[in-house]
Amino acid sequence: MSSGYGVGGVTDPLWFYLLAVPVVLLVGISKGGFAGGLGTLAVPLLTLMVDPRMAAAIMLPILCAMDIFSVWEYRRAWDRETLKILIPGAVLGIVIGGLTFHVMNGDMIRIIVGAMSVYFVANYWFVQRRRGVVAPQPQNALRGGILGGMSGFASFIAHAGGPPLSQYLFPLQLDKTRLVGTSVMFFIIVNYVKLIPYAWLGQLSFENLKISLYLLPFAPLGVWLGIWLHNRVSNRFFYIVAYLLLFLVGVKLLAEGLYALV
Repeated sequence: MSSGYGVGGVTDPLWFYLLAVPVVLLVGISKGGFAGGLGTLAVPLLTLMVDPRMAAAIMLPILCAMDIFSVWEYRRAWDRETLKILIPGAVLGIVIGGLTFHVMNGDMIRIIVGAMSVYFVANYWFVQRRRGVVAPQPQNALRGGILGGMSGFASFIAHAGGPPLSQYLFPLQLDKTRLVGTSVMFFIIVNYVKLIPYAWLGQLSFENLKISLYLLPFAPLGVWLGIWLHNRVSNRFFYIVAYLLLFLVGVKLLAEGLYALV
């Protein structure tokens, strides 16, 4: 297809890279296993400087590189049964995202994902915890398929697949390292599958790839920082931070979507 969707340009390179370098480091920290919600902020932050579609295209090769480092670190700590439930829905979500790229309303997706994230965390804080100890939920193929599909779709649009994925993973109450490892394995599959429709839609233009290459050296540094932090926090503290960030990201997505529609 036409390459017209690798649109926009960096009109102020200095300010763009002053913003983009910290963004890549934050996403790397998230990929390394600490504060997973940070990864969702990448495209919204870069959108301050460039077209959203260009921001998503720039980040995808960087995410793919980060995934390699993350997978190596967590290669022995992931849940095979969970991935079997999530991946088919995720791939279907990516396919739907690619086929509806021209007509999809990104703001409505932000509202849906944001509202679900806020409800999920609020329900955990104010309902489940008040009932006492929250028991781990069992695997559920239907729920996992739906949330996996939403994650794949949201990931295709703006690399925002974390909140729907968290809504399936958190209630399982996996050990923090196993949870991160499962998330890492999920997203390396999702991100590499996304390369196909991104290339088909012309998102991986020479200009976008060149900017990705300039930012690429900061990817392993961010992942290393995330691994370092992950290995130094307790399981309880990890989940407190994870739920808090999921809530904040949900509020941000909800506010962005509502603001754009009014």
